[in-house]
Amino acid sequence: MHAFDVLGAPVRRRILELLADREQTAGEVSGVIQEEFGISQPAVSHHLRVLREAGFTTVSAEGTRRLYAVGSPPLQEIDTWLEHFRRFWNQRLDALGTELARGRRETRNRGGPEPTEGSPPHTKDREET
Repeated sequence: MHAFDVLGAPVRRRILELLADREQTAGEVSGVIQEEFGISQPAVSHHLRVLREAGFTTVSAEGTRRLYAVGSPPLQEIDTWLEHFRRFWNQRLDALGTELARGRRETRNRGGPEPTEGSPPHTKDREET
């Protein structure tokens, strides 16, 4: 199965998101997925098996528990494929960075407070509302 076919299922993408944070037991993953997607434990096990067989996850035994972690080879394969397309969003991100810098410069030139990371630039319209 191709890497993108594996990641086509929202449940599998969510499982990888959970495992990106830390290694987890099958029971921990299953509990979250069952709650969020309303699917059965056997259905979650099926998704875990698909991810494992495709190399997206690794499994190690710790006593009677099975610990799942992210496996990197398929993700590296996707990253390599995406390299051909990065120029499309890198140009837009560069343009966004230019616009943000311009806004900070204009704010400094007006003598207003410097906007913090993630906050919108301070404008006169906002002061009046």
